[in-house]
Amino acid sequence: MDPVVIGEILAGLMFFGVIAMLMLGFPVAFTLGGTSLIFAVLGIQFGVFDPSNLGALAGRYTGYMTNEVLVAVPLFIFMGVMLERSRIAEQLLSTMGRLFGNLRGGLGISVIIVGALLAASTGVVGATVVTMGLISLPAMLRAGYDPRLACGTICASGTLGQIIPPSTVLIFMGDMISGMHSQVQMSLGNFAPTTVSVGDLFAGAFLPGLMLVGLYLVWILIKAFIHPESCPATPIPPEEKAGLWREILVAFIPPLLLIVAVLGSILGGFATPTEAASVGAVGATILAAARWRLSYGVLREVMTRTAVITSMIFIILFGASVFAIVFRQMGGDALVREFLTDMPGGAMGAMVTVMVIMFVLGFILDTFEIIFIVLPITAPTLLLLGIDPVWLGVMVGVNLQTSFLTPPFGFSLFYLRGVAPNSVTTMQIYKGAVPFVALQIIGIALLFIFPGIVTWLPSLLF
Repeated sequence: MDPVVIGEILAGLMFFGVIAMLMLGFPVAFTLGGTSLIFAVLGIQFGVFDPSNLGALAGRYTGYMTNEVLVAVPLFIFMGVMLERSRIAEQLLSTMGRLFGNLRGGLGISVIIVGALLAASTGVVGATVVTMGLISLPAMLRAGYDPRLACGTICASGTLGQIIPPSTVLIFMGDMISGMHSQVQMSLGNFAPTTVSVGDLFAGAFLPGLMLVGLYLVWILIKAFIHPESCPATPIPPEEKAGLWREILVAFIPPLLLIVAVLGSILGGFATPTEAASVGAVGATILAAARWRLSYGVLREVMTRTAVITSMIFIILFGASVFAIVFRQMGGDALVREFLTDMPGGAMGAMVTVMVIMFVLGFILDTFEIIFIVLPITAPTLLLLGIDPVWLGVMVGVNLQTSFLTPPFGFSLFYLRGVAPNSVTTMQIYKGAVPFVALQIIGIALLFIFPGIVTWLPSLLF
């Protein structure tokens, strides 16, 4: 048999083998690296893989560790964990709940708005879902909310940190797409290509993030109109209204200032994402100290959690590097390129195919697993077909946000299950997420039809 065909067969089997091993529950990083090495040995036996190619791993790992853009990842994680400890979410939720309490669906509206604010100031999905689940879910259930609607609202709002900047996923995708875009342009003879930065992706994701917030709010209002019993009003006594606006200002001003300092400096071109992340980390620490929430024990816990989360993400990236080298050297990239270019509909047909594949993988894989496995083997072909890199990155980001909500392995659903009372069943959580998955699909469709929602702000700012 032709060695090229053998290599492509092994590459395809390796891709599905990795997914199968992940579904069996093996650790992600070791699955990626271990399965890839097994197939590398098979490739050596069949003469379709040169082991010297693995020598490139040292340079790749060194490049990751010295990459200034990726330094923003632990800084943004530190900012998010520190803000969680400052209990800013608790104050925001209680204040917003009182503000919108007289409206049907008011608590749901409050959860969505607070979720958007926390996404723009923390970007940590797990912490947001857990915090809102502990505080809002009991209050919504006591108010008579349909458990499915309450659970779906909390889960969906918590995932906004995946797409609303600053987002660690967008940082990784921005760095990856930037390198791929440069390589594709040089292969086409353009040796001075327009650079794509993380700031471009942040700007491109800003309006889509707000669009998703709007879709969530519209759904709550529709439910309040069609099924008012599912989200009743929770009016507060007149005596509790005294001083409410002062509480609102106290609750809103600190996170808003932090959002302006971090995102404003990036979108305004005054700072790189790494510089802005350092400002955010310092600002979150100051905010925690101002709320008397900062002590040696708290600082130690925040630093430990930051190190654990950062290590988890980067070790997945290291394992994915082994996968990428073995997959490409055995001809997997050529197989993917041929598959996508043969799709009917040209570039858009290929884009739809990749989006569908990522959406389906979202039912069984985590966000970082998908971007580290699928993006490197599909994005170069899509960029070669003329897909805008910023639009591609944001589309993938919105699609991967959906993976947090899709049963059975949506992590947002697991986070909420861990803090929800026993009266709320797992099936109620799953059913509550389904309408918001549909809203995500509507959002993706709108970005397909109107790509200017993504590209307008980056072109205006940069």
